[in-house]
Amino acid sequence: MIDPQVLAFIGIAALLTITPGSDTMLVIRSVLGRGQRAGLLTVLGICCGLFIHATLSALGLSVILVRSATAFEIVKLGGAAYLIVLGAQSIRGALRGPARSAALPPRRPGRTRRAFVEGLLNNVLNPKVAVFYLAFLPQFINPSDPVLAKSMLLASIHFVQGILWLSLIAVSMERLRRLLTHPRVQRAFEAVTGLVLVAFGVRLAFERR
Repeated sequence: MIDPQVLAFIGIAALLTITPGSDTMLVIRSVLGRGQRAGLLTVLGICCGLFIHATLSALGLSVILVRSATAFEIVKLGGAAYLIVLGAQSIRGALRGPARSAALPPRRPGRTRRAFVEGLLNNVLNPKVAVFYLAFLPQFINPSDPVLAKSMLLASIHFVQGILWLSLIAVSMERLRRLLTHPRVQRAFEAVTGLVLVAFGVRLAFERR
């Protein structure tokens, strides 16, 4: 019989997973700029970050972000700056030089591999995720449960949900990308994605706990 706490976590985590946020925009940016493979690697990086948060939460290290205003601000501003930089890069790419050719942009293996790191950093540098795991996971862990093992189980569930949902977005955006052969349309999408990422970064920077 499945643990009722696990079932409750599945439902709540699913709702959180499908809620649009900076992760969603980062995946869209990656697919539009570097193709489906890069988008899927971004998804993998984002979801792998969940295990880092779950581990820190289980070990009690994330409590620093809750109890220390300075630590929280440092991590928050780092994450905000990272989003703003990524958004600015997209905007710069959309405005740079002459219009791109109608062909899809070439795949660059080095930049594609970098997509995983971008996804991972986007998740790890988000203090809201750390605080969420610290405050949320303990509600689904009994005193008698092995804390680290149960935390990894719950993170694995969240990981699978994130992989499925964000991969669906990546595949859908790749199909849309193939329809956007006009250079101006491609640049417009890239610019909008960049602006949204910058907006998420600014909102994170000024958000209170």
